[in-house]
Amino acid sequence: MKHIVILISGRGSNMEAIVQACAAGGWPARIAAVISNRPDAAGLAFAQAHGVPTAVVDHKAFGKGDAARVAFDAELQRVIDGFSPDLVVLAGFMRILTPGFTAHYAGRMLNIHPSLLPAFPGLHTHQRAIEAGCRVAGATVHFVTAELDHGPIVAQAVVPVLDGDDEAALAARVLRLEHRMYPSAVRWFVEGQLAVEGARVRHAAGEPQMFS
Repeated sequence: MKHIVILISGRGSNMEAIVQACAAGGWPARIAAVISNRPDAAGLAFAQAHGVPTAVVDHKAFGKGDAARVAFDAELQRVIDGFSPDLVVLAGFMRILTPGFTAHYAGRMLNIHPSLLPAFPGLHTHQRAIEAGCRVAGATVHFVTAELDHGPIVAQAVVPVLDGDDEAALAARVLRLEHRMYPSAVRWFVEGQLAVEGARVRHAAGEPQMFS
């Protein structure tokens, strides 16, 4: 039985999708905890209502600057490791993680980013895709490395960018696919189906890694 720890900063709609899929799908895993860096994160109430332990490591308590980031990550790591995770899942966790933290969870931490990486790392991805004239946009699940929004790609979801789209409309279209793709990627990991070959991740049984 694999233990999954999910990190959130807000509502955590992808966390919700993963919690529900794990319960409904009979995964060989359990959601061991949902942890937030914000005590007012709405997703904490959802987790508690579904019997998932929760914890808060408030980043504001550590101040600002590089030393504060290192101290926050050290405390977050301590709390996460208290749940003996096999996999750490970032689901709208709005913190830039230090290299030491990402190294500690190398090969067992996933993130979802709302663009077709390596295009548009960082913030405001949907607006940037519209402004760039992209005909498609999407989201990417990847293993986390020290480089922001990089790492071996597990799965991608693609949607059309429609005439008249604004950031909110495009984001909503992408999010619907995220809620299918991210639970699938997490399930693949806990089932031992993912093989990382350099920058490429393959599904051992050949399950499609593109969602549309």
